[in-house]
Amino acid sequence: MPAVVAGLALLPHSRLLAWIMLLAAAFAAGYSYAGWRAALRLADTLPPAWEGRDIQVVGVVAGLPQVSERGLRFAFDVEQVLTPGAQVPHGIQLFWFRRGEEAEEGAHLDPARLRAGERWQFRVRLKRPHGTANPYGFDYEYYLLERGIRATGYVRKDPENFRIDSLVIRPAYLVERARDHIARQMREALAGAPYAGVLIALAIGDQGSIPQDQWRVFTRTGINHLVAISGLHVTLFSGLVFALVQWGWRRSARLTQLWPAKKVALIGGVTAAFAYALLTGFAVPAQRTFYMVVAAALAVWRDRYTSPSRVLAFALAVVVLLDPWAIKAAGFWLSFGAVALIFYVASHRLARPGRLLEAAQVQWAVTVGLIPPLMVLFQQTSLVSPLANAWAIPLVSFLVVPLVLIGAFLGLAAPLHLAHALFALGMLPLAWLAALPAAVWQQHAPPLWTALVASLGAAWLLAPRGFPGRWAGACAFLPLFLLAPPPLPTGVVEATVLDVGQGLAVVLRTREHALLFDAGPRFDSDVDSGSRIVLPYLRAMGVRRLDGLVVSHADNDHAGSAGAVLDGVPVGWFMASLPAEDPLRLRRTDAQPCRAGTQWRWDGVDFRLLHPSAQALATYRKANDRGCVLQVEAAGRRLIIAADIEARAERELVSRLGRTLASDVLVVPHHGSRTSSSVEFIASVAPDWAVFTVGYRNRFGHPKAEVVERYRLFGSRLLRSDESGAVIFRLGPSGIDVAEERKVHPRYWRSGATETELISSSGTGS
Repeated sequence: MPAVVAGLALLPHSRLLAWIMLLAAAFAAGYSYAGWRAALRLADTLPPAWEGRDIQVVGVVAGLPQVSERGLRFAFDVEQVLTPGAQVPHGIQLFWFRRGEEAEEGAHLDPARLRAGERWQFRVRLKRPHGTANPYGFDYEYYLLERGIRATGYVRKDPENFRIDSLVIRPAYLVERARDHIARQMREALAGAPYAGVLIALAIGDQGSIPQDQWRVFTRTGINHLVAISGLHVTLFSGLVFALVQWGWRRSARLTQLWPAKKVALIGGVTAAFAYALLTGFAVPAQRTFYMVVAAALAVWRDRYTSPSRVLAFALAVVVLLDPWAIKAAGFWLSFGAVALIFYVASHRLARPGRLLEAAQVQWAVTVGLIPPLMVLFQQTSLVSPLANAWAIPLVSFLVVPLVLIGAFLGLAAPLHLAHALFALGMLPLAWLAALPAAVWQQHAPPLWTALVASLGAAWLLAPRGFPGRWAGACAFLPLFLLAPPPLPTGVVEATVLDVGQGLAVVLRTREHALLFDAGPRFDSDVDSGSRIVLPYLRAMGVRRLDGLVVSHADNDHAGSAGAVLDGVPVGWFMASLPAEDPLRLRRTDAQPCRAGTQWRWDGVDFRLLHPSAQALATYRKANDRGCVLQVEAAGRRLIIAADIEARAERELVSRLGRTLASDVLVVPHHGSRTSSSVEFIASVAPDWAVFTVGYRNRFGHPKAEVVERYRLFGSRLLRSDESGAVIFRLGPSGIDVAEERKVHPRYWRSGATETELISSSGTGS
């Protein structure tokens, strides 16, 4: 191919064709390289036959353990598999439960004993990488693939779990042990300090230490790039070391005769950038900065001038070459995009403005230029970020970070306490800005082409003074904001059964209204499906307000995330089947109880509560049997969401409603448990579609094989959230349209488990 391109370049008038073929060759080479790397990584896999089975392995704790309420999660490099015949990928992720935790018979030991770089023998139970799959949702399976994690699982209780070596001497493990040591030292020095997690993140990039309520403030004010390890921090640290080395070297005439001070300082600056980037986890922004420092240092070393664009292009090429999966990370686009914007507005100007004006121009450019990618990635952008960054960047970068580094690397508590006091003081105006109702602009997910047009408009708008018609660049943003998804027709309902794992959350939309039935599970104080799945989906679909929220009953897998939803989006009326003392009932004093016979009509679509009846409330004590059951009808097509009702409640429904239960779609009761889905109930509903909302390889063994077979015998087409991801039904005059997220957006890294495999792997349980 290069020879062909070179030959064409020599022909008259063939330069354009040569460039086209050169770009085609580059694209083919890049595509082939990425495919080859993907094939290698996918080949390191856990065979289906070894999912859910006990395996003894020996390996090294490969990363900084992430602490949560239930225990800790850590990466583990497998060195040896002791179980005969077992095949385990090299990189796995394990969870170690805290003492007393009852989930899945995990090892109930003290996880505080675990440290990065240790070699352990564990008895583990693993599964292939699998995450929830929802429109505009976080792709956990891709996250694991990029990090080389090819199986996840937990440590089993076994007397033969023991530490073999306290430290494995390899460069990567030594770095992780250093990060572990710094984190522990800082936690001890800052015990009880509210922003201790932020300072740890500034020192070593451990963002998992920051509570979600603080992340919410950072996101709403647009300073989240600062509390992660930003390229600015790496650059400042590298520049500081460069200046100190050059100053010290120049103090000696003998040393300057041996080697130029500038070149020695370059070595020191590059080394400092590399060391700091490694200690912070070597995320994409840190990688980008380090490679840019290397490129600039090489140019200075050779006494050559190089343009900022070439330095940025060099860093981009190296990042993508070493990690082709980086292009899916939000940090990749935001980090490289921000630097490109800074270079764009700061380079090739006839006159340089004053420092304050230049800083304001840079902040304006980054704010405007990053709007298109932020809208595509998160469907929101901070409107107060210019003010927040003008206050936070000098404070954090020039005061807090240096103090944190001095305290962390020298083991001194006083600088850490001073850094904490300064950061806490800086948070006062930031918290006020974050609390403003208009702090954040949120909207629907825009079509990709509108973001591309807006990006071109940003380049036009930010062009140097004198460029003709710069104001016209602002017009290019209009499609990004104004081109909303078309509303549903009157008489049509769209029901999205979200993939929340072992739980339930269904979004029902008509032309002008939206309802959420259940909100999915809450996993711990900082992780819930409401903020991670439900709210991003509502935002992407342009739902700014829920007209109603129904919580079927108090079980965590249905009600656990309702509080997060109430915090994240305005909710009209609230209806639930909850005890009077339930925190949700106490929070919403206007809560209405679910009652059979309650009905309403939105945009030509009928909603009816079928359960619980007065008899059920008077005689049933089990929360499952007192749960809400909703039927939705559009143009004669019906859908039932049956929550967790069991056989007793099903019999009452059949005897009371008979043929009126007949529906085209059924969200199967109790996730396919054998205590539900009685023959009489299935026969009365007679669904064409039956949806099981289940977690992949859940510990209850849902759906039960006999229940699945029961629906199949009645002729229902079966869907499962662990196989299909989110399932979207559209009911209306034209019939029923069905879309499965994993089929609509297939990805080579997503789990390809079949229904047969999943059913055969089900364990025991109710």
